[in-house]
Amino acid sequence: MEYKRRWQDGVGLLFGGWLFSAPLFGFGPIVGLSAWNGYLFGAVILMLSGLSLVRPWLREERVGMFIGLWLIAAPFVLGFSAHHAVTLSHVAIGLLIVADVLMAPEPGGHARRI
Repeated sequence: MEYKRRWQDGVGLLFGGWLFSAPLFGFGPIVGLSAWNGYLFGAVILMLSGLSLVRPWLREERVGMFIGLWLIAAPFVLGFSAHHAVTLSHVAIGLLIVADVLMAPEPGGHARRI
């Protein structure tokens, strides 16, 4: 079976990097639940995207779906939805990750049924 690198894995590095570094650039507090959520899940996205680029046969879609859904819900569950820039960042990246997972081909190369 042939495995190809997907451009979305490279974009995932950008998403993870943004989520991790956004508090450091003034998009929300540097400490607190919103910052630690960004640091933690940004690092996880960076790690998974990097592994997918190095090892294209590694499939992380199930984990990606969990991360995307958590990023959408986190501002409301953890109570930092009053920080509009942070909320927008988390929700937008979460939606993009969920969309990527739903559009990703299955390991056999066939399109995923929704």
